[in-house]
Amino acid sequence: MNGLFVKALKKKFEMTQDDATSLAKTVEEIFDGEKEIEDMTIDKHARSLFYELHRENFLKLRREEYKEKGKFMRKYYWSFNNDAIKEEAYRKPIVEENPYKIYQKIPGDAWLIRSYNT
Repeated sequence: MNGLFVKALKKKFEMTQDDATSLAKTVEEIFDGEKEIEDMTIDKHARSLFYELHRENFLKLRREEYKEKGKFMRKYYWSFNNDAIKEEAYRKPIVEENPYKIYQKIPGDAWLIRSYNT
């Protein structure tokens, strides 16, 4: 997963290899080899990072409702969205066309002729 996750982070956030590797390592350390972790087990900084990754569809958030001492309670669980990570990792970059490319098609002497006639 690490290699794909790093690649996906690099593309989505336009990160350097080192930054993407560091971020992927941090997230994977929080998961500690588990496929899913409970939200209450992570600190507020990790949670903030997880919400950002959730917005980009790299993490999923699952809610579980249960009854305890007559009250309805909720637990939230984080997991990797492997399909979205793979999709982003293998996504072809969008090649933006140069808007000034049309000027490259005009011969150089056309510019000179126009400038002398004004």
